[in-house]
Amino acid sequence: MNFSFESEKVSIIIPVLNEAENIGLVISTIQRAENIEIIIVDGESQDNTVEIAQGLGVKVISTNRGRALQMNVGAKVATGKILLFLHGDTQLPLGFETEIRKTLNDSNIIAGAFKLKINAPELSLRFIETTVFWRSKYLQMPYGDQAIFIKATTFLEIGGFPEQPIMEDFEFIRRLNRLGKIEILSSPVITSGRRWQKLGIFKTTFMNQCMVIGYYLGISPTKLAQWYRGKGIGNG
Repeated sequence: MNFSFESEKVSIIIPVLNEAENIGLVISTIQRAENIEIIIVDGESQDNTVEIAQGLGVKVISTNRGRALQMNVGAKVATGKILLFLHGDTQLPLGFETEIRKTLNDSNIIAGAFKLKINAPELSLRFIETTVFWRSKYLQMPYGDQAIFIKATTFLEIGGFPEQPIMEDFEFIRRLNRLGKIEILSSPVITSGRRWQKLGIFKTTFMNQCMVIGYYLGISPTKLAQWYRGKGIGNG
């Protein structure tokens, strides 16, 4: 008899670092979903991110800073058979939990992610959204801001996220691609446009592509992270 995911708990793991501006809305939009748990994993925030999350009644744990580490720590305490990794500035669509369960009920699908919508008005960001969709759907390469979800057993099988300072989601998806199909749902998550707006859309996109090329060429994640953060983009 095949195992069904249609009634299984979804554990939503949110790594955060100084997300006081966004975390309240992110949590409140998903709290009413059926049979879920929300796990906030704080990485040494200096604002009141933790207090906001605790005030909303969700589980909050603290660890050292580092998105991959934080997600792995959250996964260890998760009790659901489905894991969903959500950025602290990204909102899930209504009915996400039903879509995820239905998707993973297909034995050929081992993981998935959502279509990306960027919460900013610039027309050039619509082009970014389109290229992300095509990359995700046809190259099977969604990134972390698309809310990756996965069967807990598969997560354990590949050893979780590689604990490296950058490109952890990229490497994670590369490993997943060797195991099976990654489904991209048509419902979008809505993510903040702040990282594109901070340095400009063209410059941010160019630097992101440099990260991918550098990683393919074998440059260490530590060196890539130093360069990336030196340009003022990343802080996770």
